[in-house]
Amino acid sequence: MSGKVAKLSFWGVRGSTPTVDRATWRYGGNTPCLELITPDGGRLILDCGTGVRILGNRLAAAADKIVDAQILVTHYHWDHIQGIPFFAPLYSPQNKFHFYSFRSEFLGRESLKRVFEAQMAHPYFPVDLSAMSATRDFTDIAGGDCFSIGDTRVTACWLNHPQGCLGFRIETPVGTIVYATDNEPGNLEYDRNLRRLAEGADVFVNDAQYTPEQLETHRGWGHSSWREGVRIAESAGVRNLVLFHHDPDSSDKTVDGVLRDARAKFENTWAAAEGMVMTLGEDHTDVVIPAGRDGLRREAHFRARVTGFTQEGKAFEEETVIRDLSLHGALIYLDHSPKLQSELQVMMENPGNGDSQRLALRGYVVRIEPGPEKDQVGVGIVFTE
Repeated sequence: MSGKVAKLSFWGVRGSTPTVDRATWRYGGNTPCLELITPDGGRLILDCGTGVRILGNRLAAAADKIVDAQILVTHYHWDHIQGIPFFAPLYSPQNKFHFYSFRSEFLGRESLKRVFEAQMAHPYFPVDLSAMSATRDFTDIAGGDCFSIGDTRVTACWLNHPQGCLGFRIETPVGTIVYATDNEPGNLEYDRNLRRLAEGADVFVNDAQYTPEQLETHRGWGHSSWREGVRIAESAGVRNLVLFHHDPDSSDKTVDGVLRDARAKFENTWAAAEGMVMTLGEDHTDVVIPAGRDGLRREAHFRARVTGFTQEGKAFEEETVIRDLSLHGALIYLDHSPKLQSELQVMMENPGNGDSQRLALRGYVVRIEPGPEKDQVGVGIVFTE
């Protein structure tokens, strides 16, 4: 990859409350936190859910020990701030952070600073705010405000969510990212705000906590569905839609189904997953999905028939051999290149029951890499059932 890029990393993608259920490990259970490295090397952190703890540990372990970041907080509900006391770089005096969020009618000026103080006040936390030795600056912003961070332009916009919420349009020299978590459709003014915010975005991260059916029974909770995200993406000319803020009760299989429904309407749709990285160049956006958890791995030689869809949306079927097998997934080599986060049907021979018996498995594509032969690709899949 040549030229400057912007790199968007997903550290927490779950909504409302963290989850540790086995049924949610593939997409992840940490609450919202994204990190954007801009082309000029700036670091923006979007929200401070429990995912910010993982990011903080990574930053603290990096060779460059000095952390200087701008942190944009959309609102003050617990799932977007609960990681702050556990963000390790805040406890180091050489680090510097500039926080941006809105003045809450319930809290007054420097609302986010007041949230910090209240969250770590006795008896809720063992140490108070004075334990954080990093430099911290706070700026109150509001919907309609625009400001620059280096070569990056940030526009804030009010979204429809109880007690207020900001969406952010982040324009870099190589592309535009829109972060619009926690918004509910149905209010004409807010819907227009969101449509303008998303106009022509390269990446549109939008709330998709509910299915369309669940949304109808959760009016007033301040969340959206994949169908609303698709509607905005189509009308605003978005290039990539990212479904975000997964419900804590949505299993990986549920999110798979949501993604499948959304892709049937808008092909360039992705389901946010912990560890996912989207890299924006001037004329492309690359997506890397985290591989599944490592299980007990064994070399294998099982013949299999694989069916699925290519990155261009064309159906394919081919014979292959599974050479690397774990309890969770497999690495296979194909002549066709399937789309990341797509579903593959794998019919694998069952060596214990003769050639006539086959195991029917369903896999989820988590990795694409060059294969051992020319025009082949290595495809990492996680078995979902």
